[in-house]
Amino acid sequence: MTTATPQLTRAVARAGTPLKPILKPTSTLLGMRRTSDDAGLDDNSMDGPQSPRKRQKVEFDLNNIEIHEIGARSFEEIKQEIKKALERHDQGDDEDYDILKDTLSGKQTSYDEEDEDEDVDPTLLAKRRQELKVYLVSLASFSPRLGKSCDGLIKSVLQCQWLARDDQFAKIYVQFLAALVSAQGARLTQVLSSIVERFTDSRISDWAVPNYPEVNRETIQERLHVALQYLLQLFPSAKPVLEHLITTKYPFHDESKRMHLAYVDNLLRLRTYCPYLKTEITDLIVSRLVKIDVEMQMDLDNMDDGLAAMVAMALKSSRESSNQDEEDSDESDTESVDSDESEEDEYTRVKTAKDNIEKMDSMLDILFELYTPEFVNPDSDEAFEAFEDLVSEFSNLILPTIKSRHTQFLIFHFAQKSERLMDAFCGTCINIAFESQRPLILQQAASAYLASFVARGAHVPGRIVVKIFEVLGFHLDQMRALYETTCRGPDVRRYTPFYALMQALMYIYCFRWQDLIKSVPDEVDKDDISSYLDQEIEWEAEIKDIMRRNIYSRLNPLKVCSPVIVEEFASLAHRFRFMYVYPLIESNKRLRLSQFSSGAYSSGGALRDLSFDMSDESWQQLGSFFPFDPYQLPVSKRWVEQDYLQWRLIPGLGQDERDDNDSDEEEQDVDDDGEVEEDTATDDEASQAE
Repeated sequence: MTTATPQLTRAVARAGTPLKPILKPTSTLLGMRRTSDDAGLDDNSMDGPQSPRKRQKVEFDLNNIEIHEIGARSFEEIKQEIKKALERHDQGDDEDYDILKDTLSGKQTSYDEEDEDEDVDPTLLAKRRQELKVYLVSLASFSPRLGKSCDGLIKSVLQCQWLARDDQFAKIYVQFLAALVSAQGARLTQVLSSIVERFTDSRISDWAVPNYPEVNRETIQERLHVALQYLLQLFPSAKPVLEHLITTKYPFHDESKRMHLAYVDNLLRLRTYCPYLKTEITDLIVSRLVKIDVEMQMDLDNMDDGLAAMVAMALKSSRESSNQDEEDSDESDTESVDSDESEEDEYTRVKTAKDNIEKMDSMLDILFELYTPEFVNPDSDEAFEAFEDLVSEFSNLILPTIKSRHTQFLIFHFAQKSERLMDAFCGTCINIAFESQRPLILQQAASAYLASFVARGAHVPGRIVVKIFEVLGFHLDQMRALYETTCRGPDVRRYTPFYALMQALMYIYCFRWQDLIKSVPDEVDKDDISSYLDQEIEWEAEIKDIMRRNIYSRLNPLKVCSPVIVEEFASLAHRFRFMYVYPLIESNKRLRLSQFSSGAYSSGGALRDLSFDMSDESWQQLGSFFPFDPYQLPVSKRWVEQDYLQWRLIPGLGQDERDDNDSDEEEQDVDDDGEVEEDTATDDEASQAE
């Protein structure tokens, strides 16, 4: 087993810093002075626009922009108007300046009122639309003057709905932005922010302009990213600024699913043409996904069965109505929010949980689809490089978050694509679990992830299961030798790494006992798991000795490990004649953990002050956290359905055969994380198998 850990560090995200102007030569920009000839404004332009049918189609190419039509006024008139407004603004007279702001914001209220007059020239509105283009071309020549004193004017321009206008306007607008940043470097963050803020737009109403033809979302996104790519090419120093902005502008966790998906879609488009941010973008998405995952799991853990059933019903109803028109769905979402706000708190909780589940489901489905092409050839160097990114996200974002429930299935799925990838993931977990400088909580989590991966991974071959079991057993023996010299008895606070590792081995045994067998008698039918019961089975070398040495050590792990896992292991070990531990379990019932507890709580006084029940020892036992329990998200589960092993209930191994068990303890939920039942397969999965 290779234990070399892939490179796990990431470059620290650099905060945006003020940029100097003139980041690149601007000879191709609109920021230089232009004559009417340069702008394509000849004397004949004043005769009125050509017929729209005869107008040559303008491609969205930012290199050569020409205005072949002029509005109601000439280029020079508009230029003089802007000059006058700026000069008077500098003198404290803002009347013309305010009119200019309103004009450049793209508002058309006054035009619409005039259009109601039947005598108005039908070409007047088209001319005035053209005027706005000329305003932008003219304003670009004043870019050096658009400093801090013109913040209001720039704000109006950046609020202009440019995306849903014609192609020519979009080109002119983008080159105006380039000219502005070229002359006013401090405006870079403001300009990029105005673009990133549109990443959440997904409905036509978000970008529609009155009296303009409807523009679809694909066109809007294309224009948005052509603009962003153009600015990044002109101003390389924009990249760290953009990295900061995509983080700060990311939707809050309680924003709608629609906004989250639109933002993620735009981030992934950005990722295709900005390799510098490729890793940072996926890290950002995964980190926000983990936060939603944790909140969702906490909400569900705090719900009773009735509320959980209401969440399931809400999800079913949402899926049934998913074929509605997108616009109608958005409106209905808004209405449901308004309705829920006036309902009782439990209905708000149900809606919040349902929304988080749908966000998680859709975003994970996107990420599975994003990474899948990288692993077409899972043994290639390209696949391994992509997997290293996943390992880094796991180590830095997922592993430290104990409550994460679904995000980790990304690495669970892709790690099983080849043995090379399995080895890399297992090696990473082993290194983290046994590096002494790591926090104990991370060591314990790494052991749980490794055990859960090996136990649940349907494509993990038996030889890797045996190898991992032996490696973990070796480290377990080392820990036992270290701890036994000072051990007076079981103490979870002092010996947590040992108990976490022991519990991991029992968990692996419960799921993969067949892979730990070396040979069986001839009467055993390998296709009939019940035929293994009460047979003389030969186990792989050292497997039985590892378990016996550590179970019967002074650390007494069966007293401290999760009772549900201990019970399942005891039942299987007994019927497979692997080990008979029920006498030890019975003697442990008479043992009080408090007599061995270390630290401030050993006397129990502090616990009594906190109203702890001193007869309840669950707080002194190890919680059972095994993160790869069955994946239940309705849409994205298609990616992992064939990846994990379900719990198999063995016929003939019934509840009544578990010698002298305390049924109350057996049914007790001792997992504070709410995951024991699925992970140990004692309830939900067992009932499904029946």
